[in-house]
Amino acid sequence: MSNFDSFADFRMNNHVAIITGGAQNIGEAIAKTFSGAGAKVMIADLNGEKAQATAAAIQAETGNEALGIGCNVTVEADIQACVAKTVEAFGGISTLVNNVGWGKAYDDPLDVPLEEMVESYKLNTLSAMRMTSACRPYLLQAENATITNSGSLVGVLPAFDFIAYSAAKAALNHMMLGLAHYFAKQVRINTVLIGTVITPGYAEAGLDEQAQYALAHPDNLTGRAGKPQDIANAFLWLASPAGSWVSGQTLQVSGGGKRVRLKPE
Repeated sequence: MSNFDSFADFRMNNHVAIITGGAQNIGEAIAKTFSGAGAKVMIADLNGEKAQATAAAIQAETGNEALGIGCNVTVEADIQACVAKTVEAFGGISTLVNNVGWGKAYDDPLDVPLEEMVESYKLNTLSAMRMTSACRPYLLQAENATITNSGSLVGVLPAFDFIAYSAAKAALNHMMLGLAHYFAKQVRINTVLIGTVITPGYAEAGLDEQAQYALAHPDNLTGRAGKPQDIANAFLWLASPAGSWVSGQTLQVSGGGKRVRLKPE
């Protein structure tokens, strides 16, 4: 029997991760996956009670330390408190996941109030920069320091019905690239371009049942919509030592995108 461990580089023992928007859906799956791989996890979420409950459930299942904290990532005091609590509890920070993101659908993109465009930029783009800035002193001291962002496929493809969200996510991609080149070998920074993952968030964004059904039955290469665990698996690769030669990249995780038929079937 071989003694070679194919999964050794995917383990996150001695890592400390902050995951924003980690109380449910994709963020929860990332937090659980990191914890299962050995990391200590701080779930930062606007819903503090939900963050604490999710963290307790994850710790009970994986046996690794997990905490939750209420955090509005558009408020500097909340960001600083989250970072301070993480360092106090776990002794440092090696891994940041900027997962927070939200958008609202509009039939006419020119109906989007300018104030909403600004607020979308604050939430979907600037929050990642502010979290990065707050975590920087600790990331620079860590081994295998990483920042991984939840981007979106609509950040690189047209999405007129989510114009504020898509524009902000496009900005996130370019911000990531600039910061990756700035930090270079000190901190690896990547973004996952997330395709259609069915969560309650679509209903909260205003999509009706017909639209949600269409999203759940996409014409992509895999023939199905994504699950939160599909995304969490990609984040584990990028944040763990397994991804140590990957930085400054946008990784599309979307079921392969729309299928193109070049000839009749």
